[in-house]
Amino acid sequence: MTTVTVIRPRPEDVEGQPILRPLPSRECRSVGPFVFFDHMLQTRYAPGSGMNIRQHPHIGLSTLTYLFEGELLHRDSLGSDQVVQAGDVSWMTAGSAIAHVERTPDELKAKGFNLHGLQVWLASPKAHEQGPGHYSHHPAISLPVSDNLGVTIRMIAGSGFCLESPVPVLSPTLYAEVHMQTATTLLIPDEHEERAVYVLDGEAQLDGEPVQAHSLVVLPAGQSMALFAETECHLVVFGGAPLDGPRRINWNFVASDPALIEQARQRWAAGDWPTVPGESGRIELPVR
Repeated sequence: MTTVTVIRPRPEDVEGQPILRPLPSRECRSVGPFVFFDHMLQTRYAPGSGMNIRQHPHIGLSTLTYLFEGELLHRDSLGSDQVVQAGDVSWMTAGSAIAHVERTPDELKAKGFNLHGLQVWLASPKAHEQGPGHYSHHPAISLPVSDNLGVTIRMIAGSGFCLESPVPVLSPTLYAEVHMQTATTLLIPDEHEERAVYVLDGEAQLDGEPVQAHSLVVLPAGQSMALFAETECHLVVFGGAPLDGPRRINWNFVASDPALIEQARQRWAAGDWPTVPGESGRIELPVR
């Protein structure tokens, strides 16, 4: 098999929610526009408990939240107030300054629930880094799906596998959820220059080499590859066009120019930032 880059994610904790984070890593800083990848591990919340990510800022990126189980309430400084259910896409473009919160809706919190999903960051092209913020919600029913020979593909964002998502991405993007029955094969074409596979569950082989669950495998450019499911598999395929230059990540800020990050840090620390209506709590700027 052609040499691929295999990344084992590091465990993290976000406000009590256990996650695995394969991007960014020493081996790979980005795949297409994707510069940050969090797998929110399946977690059981008892009645009265839940996730509560307090008000925090972003610049220079789009966040995309996609759940397999559970719900989240998204609120932001644009005035958005949206419950995001499993299978929906929550898409927020930060532009020059945005703040948001994500928490468990009160009704769900009262009865207990499972939470499992992904949140990724996509770096904005330089032309959009300092543009206006934007939020859109895309219910599960709006996402295109193909189901053929035991392989089901849902296009979360961007395009690929003859599918195109309605999510308003800012550069050529591929982000697909895939379910494979045992002994099925998925051909991953080279239609996007940069691609990776993250296996959520199951055992698979990529061009004959084993791929472990919770592994991120970066594929070589310009080569189609075959993924074979040894068991039932759940995975995502993602990537797109290369970034238009390197990006720096500092806390919740992404930028091509470090001066933009320093400016954002100073503004958030000083309280000079758009606020989420009705929200007073916030996450303070961490010490360097």
